[in-house]
Amino acid sequence: MHLDVGRHFFSVDFIKKYINLMSMLKMNTFHWHLTEDQGWRIEIKKYPKLQEIAAFRNETLIGHHNNLPHQFDGKKYGGFYTQEEIKDVVKYASERQITIIPEIEMPGHSQAAIAAYSELGCSGKQIEVATKWGVFNEVYCPKESTFKFLEDVIDEVVALFPGKYIHIGGDEAPKTNWKNCDYCQKLIRKEGLKDEHGLQSYFIARMEKYINSKGKQIIGWDEILEGGLAPNATVMSWRGTSGAIQAAKEGHDVILTPGSHCYFDHYQSDNENEPLAIGGFLPLEKVYAFDPIPEELNEQEANMC
Repeated sequence: MHLDVGRHFFSVDFIKKYINLMSMLKMNTFHWHLTEDQGWRIEIKKYPKLQEIAAFRNETLIGHHNNLPHQFDGKKYGGFYTQEEIKDVVKYASERQITIIPEIEMPGHSQAAIAAYSELGCSGKQIEVATKWGVFNEVYCPKESTFKFLEDVIDEVVALFPGKYIHIGGDEAPKTNWKNCDYCQKLIRKEGLKDEHGLQSYFIARMEKYINSKGKQIIGWDEILEGGLAPNATVMSWRGTSGAIQAAKEGHDVILTPGSHCYFDHYQSDNENEPLAIGGFLPLEKVYAFDPIPEELNEQEANMC
């Protein structure tokens, strides 16, 4: 089970309740999505502005993103988990045979971090933590100082989570700023990359190498296939199953999470009293009917999923 606490912050008590429900259902892996455009939720001692600035947004969108004009609640919102709280949650999960996989998004979904440390972006301009939903152009600039920042973050994350995997995101990273960035264009030429998609592959492969050096493996959303897949990566396929099929045929481990069947932020009935959801319709019957082994895979490839 996955929980995004970047967009909506949940208390430690709720996280433990979530873990209890997973345990009851005999689920053994908790994917904890800790960083987003709308909030950075994990304490990193070396970078205090992540707690002071990136963990809070000035206000939050009311209703759906397509309800125009946009309206906001005008209330500062946020929070983060201290490293002691994270250790407590990891221990609590372990006692219930549940492994936690933390997600630290890169290179996209990083507007909150860039709001705290503007030098992490391509423009260097001061921006704010995102207050509405969607995909934003603010992505990490692949400068040496950015990689140093991310490596420092990973150092602290690895020390908190004993599991095998670190999820590095990799999804929905617009290339607009990279196309307009002199440093990025020079790096593309220097490394002999084809284009900005190749630059994303370079970014992910470089971070994978560092994370591997810490004894961990990476998981990324299926966009990490674009431009070439990092050598040891596991692919989490959310945009249908095509990414899963491609990755499995290339010999990589795969996790099937297509939005059509596995995203519970959709409406689950046509009851008008249902709480606000992102949209879509996903009844329980459709979830249970999902066969996670694509028919396009042969027996050997299927066994890798």
